[in-house]
Amino acid sequence: MRLSYCGDQVRRYDNDRYLTALHAPASRRDALFALYAFNLEVAKTREAVSEPMIGHIRLQWWREAIEGAYSGVVRDHAALRPLAQAINQHNLTRSYFDTLIDAREFDLTDEPPAALDDMASYAEGTNSALIRLALEILGQHAGAAHEAARGIGVAWGLTGLLRAVAFHARDQRQYLPARLMREAQANRDDLFALRGGQPLAVVARQVADAARQALHKGRINRRAVPRAAIPALLPGTLAEMYLRRMARLEHDVFARPILISQPARQLGLLRSMILGRY
Repeated sequence: MRLSYCGDQVRRYDNDRYLTALHAPASRRDALFALYAFNLEVAKTREAVSEPMIGHIRLQWWREAIEGAYSGVVRDHAALRPLAQAINQHNLTRSYFDTLIDAREFDLTDEPPAALDDMASYAEGTNSALIRLALEILGQHAGAAHEAARGIGVAWGLTGLLRAVAFHARDQRQYLPARLMREAQANRDDLFALRGGQPLAVVARQVADAARQALHKGRINRRAVPRAAIPALLPGTLAEMYLRRMARLEHDVFARPILISQPARQLGLLRSMILGRY
């Protein structure tokens, strides 16, 4: 299969979502790739800039670029042209883009989330809105699938943050809630030095439990979700696979198997599609 620029970017840098998009109808894949490529651009803001102010300017550029896409003035960017086409073709909701971009402002701070609810809110802002946009590309603009998007987005976001603890720690960044760290007597210096231990595992287990609860909430009305919506919700399947691996590793966030991709992802996604699950 010959990939577009956006498809190639997603395959390289967000392979989990790339695999979920392959289960969408061929006529919708390029739009999904454009959406996910846009998300990559926004998500890498912290890593792409040398100081927070430049990051805020970059995010503002994307806000204005999205505004232009809705008004017919498309800026010259390889991900924007196909995204603007997807916006017009699938009547995508503007506020979801705003939510996603606004949530990324948090990446430009050096303070951790205060509590688990704050971490979950960040996960929702950066993931649930994206899932809702993907649902719209798949022709689902309301209903049970959109209700499921919140739980699945939170579960996927929390799972991703747990898997990225080591990556963030190397950059002296902490996304684990400060309150949970204090209660478990987990040391931030140990975190940044990539030293694990029981206190940090206690924090990770609490976050993982919250992800499992969110996943359960996203699946409560699973039978009411149309089969056409499943590709957008497949991160739920992947989240469950990664959470199971974390549990087997006793929530050691520095264990190498947590950092690498799940080898059975394709089979798990195929099984979910066949069974109409996510």
